[in-house]
Amino acid sequence: MGMPDFWNVIRGRRSIRVYLPKIISEEVLLGVVDAARWAPSAHNAQPWRFIIITDLNVKRGLAEAMASDWMRDLERDGVPSEVYRRLAEESIRRFTEAPVVIVAAITMGEMHRYPNRRRQRFEHLMATQSLAAAIQNILLAAYAEGLGACWFCAPLFCQDTVRRVLRMPRDVEPQALITIGYPAESPEPPPRKPLKEIAFKNYWGVSL
Repeated sequence: MGMPDFWNVIRGRRSIRVYLPKIISEEVLLGVVDAARWAPSAHNAQPWRFIIITDLNVKRGLAEAMASDWMRDLERDGVPSEVYRRLAEESIRRFTEAPVVIVAAITMGEMHRYPNRRRQRFEHLMATQSLAAAIQNILLAAYAEGLGACWFCAPLFCQDTVRRVLRMPRDVEPQALITIGYPAESPEPPPRKPLKEIAFKNYWGVSL
């Protein structure tokens, strides 16, 4: 891929939430997920794990279970029932209608172990950062293949429920959910902060 193509992929990717009812070939889908393996990871432990869901019943069961947890949280927050029910219905529809749902998780099995709680917490963060890099690879690979995708962090709020529905072991921690399909929308790019607001030279606050 030439440099212009590379920058087109970086700058052209969008978060797509509406998809065409078109099947993704297994070859294309597995190629997109395979891109995750080439992301950098702490200690090269590759702590990422992915469940690729194409079965409509599994997607619906997961979406409904997650929405149930979300409604309970919103009810505790004092959100009116008509509001949280509408939000839950939209969430169920979004995840169920996406041609493919990928649940992204981490395992600490091959990460370092420390007796010190502070250092162990950082090790967990390193695994999470590694997964984030792998997810970005999936998003870019999907766009390069003409697909759309969207990254959701919803599983963080209902990890036990996701584990139960997908029969995941206790030592695998759901972190994110990615919907993938052929895009049925073409959103405009959201505004981006200028470089001078997010990057400094040598010291904090020093302009580039």
